[in-house]
Amino acid sequence: MMTNPQPSTTPQDQPMPVRAKLAAAWTSLMFLYAYVDILNFFTPGVIDDILAGKVFEFDLSQTFSTTALILMAVPIFMIVLSITLPARVNRFANLTVASLYVPVTAFNVLGESWLFFYGLGVALELILLVLILRYAWTWRACG
Repeated sequence: MMTNPQPSTTPQDQPMPVRAKLAAAWTSLMFLYAYVDILNFFTPGVIDDILAGKVFEFDLSQTFSTTALILMAVPIFMIVLSITLPARVNRFANLTVASLYVPVTAFNVLGESWLFFYGLGVALELILLVLILRYAWTWRACG
């Protein structure tokens, strides 16, 4: 009796390109940044401070808003740059930007009254930055 081989129904892992891993990690980081900022509006007193022209210790101004936009535009652009830059430049850019954003991210927990909330948010963001650093550091395509 002859049997026909049955196709495997077990899912097979396919290698994930480093570029896709990096873009996914930057995307996840941006979702966390946005979500923590949105939830921050529910912290008592935050809206009152904003209406009074203050964010954390900073006066609301065009300079503040422009600086905040630049700080968030860089990781947003890293999503597309992680997919499109040549390998060597890509690796360097990811190592550099992620390294610079570790202290920027850690700064966000300073002086916050809801330390558990912000601490968790910052910890999750730092995990993603470390993951980005690991992916870029171990990227063999640049060897």
